Amino acid sequence: MNGGIFSKEVLRLDPEREVERICARVKELMLTQVKRRGLVVALSGGIDSSVTAALAVRAIGKERVIGLEMPERHSSGESQKLSGKLAAALGIETVLEEISAALEAVGCYRKYDEAVRMVVPGYGEGWKSKIVISNNMEHPGFTSFYLVAQDGAQGTTRVRLPFKPYLQIVAATNFKQRIRKMLEYYHADRLNFAVAGTPNRLEYDQGFFVKLGDGAADIKPIAHLYKSQVYQLAEYLGVPEEIRRRTPTTDTYSLAQGQDEFYFSLPYPEMDLCLFAKNNGVAPESVAAALGLTPEQVRLVFQDIEVKRSSTRYLHLPPLLVEAVDWQ
Repeated sequence: MNGGIFSKEVLRLDPEREVERICARVKELMLTQVKRRGLVVALSGGIDSSVTAALAVRAIGKERVIGLEMPERHSSGESQKLSGKLAAALGIETVLEEISAALEAVGCYRKYDEAVRMVVPGYGEGWKSKIVISNNMEHPGFTSFYLVAQDGAQGTTRVRLPFKPYLQIVAATNFKQRIRKMLEYYHADRLNFAVAGTPNRLEYDQGFFVKLGDGAADIKPIAHLYKSQVYQLAEYLGVPEEIRRRTPTTDTYSLAQGQDEFYFSLPYPEMDLCLFAKNNGVAPESVAAALGLTPEQVRLVFQDIEVKRSSTRYLHLPPLLVEAVDWQ
């Protein structure tokens, strides 16, 4: 903090120095622990996968990085356009794997639609939908989930989700992350490559990933960086401006969905600062003054951070054993 005053400047870093540090560590890990020839990076057209791919190229060379594009019927058309633009800028090979047929085969779309029809019986062909959460600032200490559904005539319905359809919708959409990861490891295995994960610190800390889906990887180069810092590296690394301007999205539901609509209490610039403050013992009063919130609102965000850490801790755990197995 500058002179004891809490501000967004606490997340400012030296991009050149940080890129050198990350790349040196990635290279070391690839040589000493991972011991694979290269890296597979799943490209989404978002800031995190773009920076991860750019760092991989800096660390081990473009000929040892492959970008995997995996759209499905609910993906934004912008995602593939932007991932292609990034790949061209980096000079890396890409592989396109359209996963709609695989999702259809495992019943992803059918199971999703069945769950939605529990609360919107008329939901069907031509409709789009997403899940959003209640505003934690308006409803302190309690999060409710809502389904937003839009029919072909642009009529919009918002209805509170009971627990059963909510769980089934999430379980169905998790197929998308797990099938993508299966394909990442297929291409990693055929090339003798490893898989690079793309979570930033906010996502990693708060459990915003699917276990054995986008949470699975051999190396996670940016998990220590707050999302605001990922943007700083993106500019330094020359990630295309269109990607840097893009609003962060889950790109999971047929209706566009921001991460703060679905999971976080605040947009990422404010969430980053709250998480940093929580991690570094900054008083809620100081955070509130910097963000234009009340101290009580900041305390609620701190509380939500702890709740998410506690409820998602199992996502980070390896399989649990009854007793230790000595394999050394």
